Amino acid sequence: MVKTIHQNFIRTFRNAIENTASACVGCGKCYEVCPITDAAQIGGLNAQAITSSVRGILKGTQTDVNAEIWANSCVLSGECISKCDYGVNPRLMLAMARMVLSERKLDSQDRKSQGLGAFKALGNSVKVLSKMQLEREDLDRLGQGKTGKNAHTRRQPDYVFYTGCNVLKTPHIALLCLDIMDALNLHYEVLGGPSHCCGILQYRAGDIETSSKVATNSIEKFIRTGAKKVLSWCPTCQVQYAEFGLPTYEKVTNSKPFEMTPFVLFLETKIQELKPLLRNRVEQKIALHLHPGIHGLPEAARNLLRAVPGIEIIDLELPEIGLMSNSLSTVPRLKKNLQRDELKAAEAAGIDALAAVYHADHRELCAHERDMPFQIINFLEIIGAAMGIYRNDYFKSLKIKQDSEAILADCAPILSSHGISNDQARPIIESALLGEQPLPLRGQ
Repeated sequence: MVKTIHQNFIRTFRNAIENTASACVGCGKCYEVCPITDAAQIGGLNAQAITSSVRGILKGTQTDVNAEIWANSCVLSGECISKCDYGVNPRLMLAMARMVLSERKLDSQDRKSQGLGAFKALGNSVKVLSKMQLEREDLDRLGQGKTGKNAHTRRQPDYVFYTGCNVLKTPHIALLCLDIMDALNLHYEVLGGPSHCCGILQYRAGDIETSSKVATNSIEKFIRTGAKKVLSWCPTCQVQYAEFGLPTYEKVTNSKPFEMTPFVLFLETKIQELKPLLRNRVEQKIALHLHPGIHGLPEAARNLLRAVPGIEIIDLELPEIGLMSNSLSTVPRLKKNLQRDELKAAEAAGIDALAAVYHADHRELCAHERDMPFQIINFLEIIGAAMGIYRNDYFKSLKIKQDSEAILADCAPILSSHGISNDQARPIIESALLGEQPLPLRGQ
């Protein structure tokens, strides 16, 4: 049965690629609203020609280099989706094009090796960074214990809280989500980490076979909980499931096993239940670091903070681009400039804190707190403070040290308790903690 689903999954997705190529008329509207064409050095081109060339990629015909650059530069902002008059999701179309290009340029074994290498690197970094910060009890709570899951209640859960993988590098964010759900008296089970991968790394490598297996396995783990609602934290996972994994699975099985909703959008629906819990005033001027890739999320984050007594939201009037900060890695100069402009504007505005929503944003920005007259935090810390809930941001404390040996010395007891040696931890600290710094700190 599982093998049949997997085989049909691949066939169904191949059909979806063909259908997308047929449905797109090459009108060019998606290219015209794309926010990164200039940054990718393909601005001002013939919009119809370049979108028609993307169709050519999907059909396996000859294409021009600019269409390939556009596909590979996509930052997943999603502005294009509402502009299509023909029912095509241009963001998905470009993702399909990237996969087809990988298949064209690499043989099957190279694609598998590339996807496996990325997955192993992710798994190692998540394991080490989470265990540098958490005792076993909190690891268990986040579904990273020996059983690989955490059931908050003995009865069938109403919700699955799906962490994804990378938020476990900044685990205080995920724990705040659970603390808030507990305060709302919600019944949930936690799933996540590399054992519940969405398949994005294999997909990016062009290994559709492994990606579909990974996605299908994770979907069926969600189904086995019995929950009808999955609350996702990671926007990358949300897009991968909502635009690739779930629609394909639903067509293959002729079923709709559950709804997947971004946690922040879900929390906004609970705002009336949340308000009585926001008892503490938080007298702060806040600027929000936001990305528009999940439709409705920026306004949901603003609405949640507006519910916190004492909070004043300052609009820095800067562009909001991409799905998360790491999605802008395809246009590194633009990302660096956006972060520099944001920090300058925040300093000039006299804010108390710059609050990001997502984990990737926090990882890239938080060390700048060392040089700035304001805090850099996750926006859930504000909601938590209003509820009397506090979580230490060990990731930021460690990153601000900017010294791998000092970090190892600080973490020696907890690393030892988890059986992780300095030789195992050091390369992870240097690459996945200190290495993620697109905009250098002052003096670097």
